[in-house]
Amino acid sequence: MSKVDRRITKSQEAIKKAVTELMAEKSFDDITIQNIADRADVNRGTIYLHYTDKYDLLDKMIEEHINNLRELCQSASEMTFKEGNYVWFEYFENHYLFFSTMLVSKGAPYFRSRFLELVVEEYRPEVDISEGKNQGLDEDVILQFFASAMVGSVEWWFKNGMSLSAQAMAEQTGALLDRNLV
Repeated sequence: MSKVDRRITKSQEAIKKAVTELMAEKSFDDITIQNIADRADVNRGTIYLHYTDKYDLLDKMIEEHINNLRELCQSASEMTFKEGNYVWFEYFENHYLFFSTMLVSKGAPYFRSRFLELVVEEYRPEVDISEGKNQGLDEDVILQFFASAMVGSVEWWFKNGMSLSAQAMAEQTGALLDRNLV
């Protein structure tokens, strides 16, 4: 495996940070490559070296976070909902600017739909409609209901300035999932 040049990593991180900060200030449509370059303190050419355009940059940022969340789910597969949710909420807290910008702004509906798809995918193995309280219900309705509730809870948390700790959010959302999903 080849070693990535630290300068490349540093430039890419500066570019990602710049676009996230700019999205917190204005609509994504109003952001130019020059705005991003100026904020990141890099040349426009550096951005084009790594990304086709600003949409490619945003897509890659979204996929990076979705993949990180997916990996967290895999590492948390033996945990309770509360424990697993804490891993997620801690990640959200550590990447506050990105997630708050993506979920609160109207400029990134694609992120919300990708996030919702990920939650549905991760909850699917937990749904059993063959017996118990979910017997006779449609699996897709159950999954959409709880995934929408989870995404909505994360949005609410950011909109309210993370008024509860990551631990409290994990405990409460985990308790609701334990009570209703399994």
